[in-house]
Amino acid sequence: MIIRCTQSLYTAATILLYLSTLVAISSAAIYDQYSDLPLGKEYDFIIAGGGTAGIALASRLSEDSAFNVLVLEAGTSSVGVFNITVPYFATRTVLQYDWNLTTTVQPGLGDRWLFFPRGFILGGSSSINGMFYTRGSSDDFNRFADTTGDDGWSWDSIQQYLALNEKLVPPAGNPNTTGEYNPNVHYYNGAVDVSLPSFSQSIDSKVLDAVDELGGIYSYNEDVNSGSPLGLGWLPRTIDSEGRRSSSVTAYLPDESKDNLDVLVNARVARVVPTSNTTLNSTTRYSFRTVEFTQDITNITLTQITASKEVIICGGVVGSPQILLNSGIGNSTTLLAAGITALVDLPSVGQNLSDQAFIANAFLASTTDTYDDINRNDTVSNEVLAEWMGEDGQGDFQGAGPLGDTFANQISYYRISEELTDEYGDFAAGATSPHLEIYPGNGYFIAPPTTGYYMSMTTVVVSPASRGSITINGSNPFTPPIIDPGYLTAKFDTVAMKEAFKIVYTFLNASVWDGYILEPPTGLPSIPDFFTMNATELDVQLESYIRNSTGSSAHPVGTVAMSAKDASYGALDPDLKVKGVDGLRVVDASAFPFVTCSHTQVPVYVFAERAAVLIKTSWQQ
Repeated sequence: MIIRCTQSLYTAATILLYLSTLVAISSAAIYDQYSDLPLGKEYDFIIAGGGTAGIALASRLSEDSAFNVLVLEAGTSSVGVFNITVPYFATRTVLQYDWNLTTTVQPGLGDRWLFFPRGFILGGSSSINGMFYTRGSSDDFNRFADTTGDDGWSWDSIQQYLALNEKLVPPAGNPNTTGEYNPNVHYYNGAVDVSLPSFSQSIDSKVLDAVDELGGIYSYNEDVNSGSPLGLGWLPRTIDSEGRRSSSVTAYLPDESKDNLDVLVNARVARVVPTSNTTLNSTTRYSFRTVEFTQDITNITLTQITASKEVIICGGVVGSPQILLNSGIGNSTTLLAAGITALVDLPSVGQNLSDQAFIANAFLASTTDTYDDINRNDTVSNEVLAEWMGEDGQGDFQGAGPLGDTFANQISYYRISEELTDEYGDFAAGATSPHLEIYPGNGYFIAPPTTGYYMSMTTVVVSPASRGSITINGSNPFTPPIIDPGYLTAKFDTVAMKEAFKIVYTFLNASVWDGYILEPPTGLPSIPDFFTMNATELDVQLESYIRNSTGSSAHPVGTVAMSAKDASYGALDPDLKVKGVDGLRVVDASAFPFVTCSHTQVPVYVFAERAAVLIKTSWQQ
C-alpha cells in the first residue's frame, strides 16, 4: 500500500484507518500472482488491460454467471491507494502510477519531445485523470455512426449506455446546484458517481459575471452534456458524494468477490497467439484466443492462457496497437522490418493517432485566494487535508474543502470563425460541435512557482486535424513503442489555438477582471497590448508561444480505429472485432475513428458498455 501525504499532521495509522474504509468499497478477486488464480479454472473471456474500459467491460460480462472472466492488468492494484482517492491530488504528478512514456521529437513543437501520460495502475487513466465528466457533442457520435455504417453508435442510440454508466449524485456537502445542470439530460442509476462542484472557487462569480457581460459565444450553457456543448457551463466530474474519486475500479468492481471474475495485476501482455487457422482460396484466417504475458519483466518469463470464447484487448491507445503489432497483426512490411512474423496484413493498426493540443496558461493575479499554496505549502496542504477527512482528522470523512473537487468548476466550448474553416477546413464533427475548449482555474495548473498567485485559462484544440502514429521499436514486446502524435503538423490546429487566445483575452478583458490580472504567462503580451499590437507581430508572438508551450491533453485516440464492415481502411469492424480474424476485439479509445470534442473518459465508458452488450448478445444466442 502506498501512502503519500505531505509531512504530516497525520500519522500513518490515521491514514491506514481511513484506507480501511476504501478497501471495503472494492474487494473483488484481485490477485498478485498467476499461481494464486483458482487452479484449473477456464475462462470464457480474457481481457488484456484493466483500465477504464477493461474493468467496466469485465464487470458487465461477469453479470452473466455462465461466463468466467479474467482481467490481466500491467500495473498494480489501485484499491486503497490514498493519493488517487483525493480528487485535487490529481494535480500532483505521481509517476509511479504512469507508464512514463515519451513522444518522439515533435517538429511542430520546436523539436521538443513530450511526456505522454497513460495510467499504469488498475483502473488505468480513470484512476489518475482530472475526472472531467464531458460526453462530447451529439455530432461526435453521429459521425461515429456515419463512419461505421452502424446506427448503434449514434447519439440517440448511445443514451442507453450513458444511463448504464452515469449515476448523478449530490456534491459533497450537498450545496444548491439549481441552474447548474439540466436534470433531464442526466442519469441517476448507473455505475460511476458524477457530481457538480462541491467547493466554490473565488473566481466563480467573476467567471459568471463575465459571461453575462460578454454574451454571444460566451453565453451560459445550462448543461454542456446535453449534446450541444457550445458556451460556458458548470463542469461535472467523476467524484462521489463524499468527495472521493469515482474510477472504473470503485464503480464497476463488485463489493464482494465474484466467483466468475478474476483480476491479475502486474501482468504485462506481450501478444496474442493464434489458437487455430483455416485456409480458403489460399487465404489463411486466424483465430486469436491465446494471450501471452509476463509478471517478470526483468527475465521475461512468458505464460500463455487461452479463452474459450474471446480475447478482448483493452490496452489503450498505446498498448492496444502495440499488442496487435507484436502479434503479427499490422502493416506486413513494417512488421517484417521489425523482425515480427506478419500473420495478418492490417495497415491501419497504429495509424490515425489523434490527440488534443493543450496549453495551461497561468496569469499572475492580484489575490492570495487561490489554490496555489495547496501544492507548495505543507501547512496549507495539511489543513485542507484535515478538512477533507473531517475536522478531527480521524477518518470521520466528509469530503469538504478544495480537495474534494478537481481543479476547474466551469468549462467552455467554442467554434472558430467560418472564414477560417473555409480556408483551413472544418475538423469538428458537425456545425454545432466545438473546435476549442477553454476552462478557468483558480491557480497554477500543476507544480506552481514558489511565489505568486495565479489564474489559469487552459486552452485545448478539441477537434484537431493533425495525425500521428504508434509503431513498435523492434521485436521485444516490452520495449516502449515509438509514439509520434504529430502535434501541430496541420495548419488548422495552430490557427485554432491562436483563436483560443483571442477568446481568452477578450474574456479577461471584461470589466469584472479589471485589476485582477497582473501579468500574462511568459511569452504572451499583456491584456492591453494584445488589443493594440500590430497584427503581424501578434501572430508571430502567438505562433512562437504555442509551439513552445503546447503539450498533450492526455486524450489520444484512434490507433485501432473502427470503420465500416466493408471499408478498405480501419482496423476494427463496427462491433469492435479485429478485421480479418476471429476471437479478438479491441475496446478502448484506440477504437475511436475521431477524437470526440470532450475529455475521453465518458466515450470510453460508452464503448465498454456497448461492447458488453454486443459480446453478451453474440454468445447468449
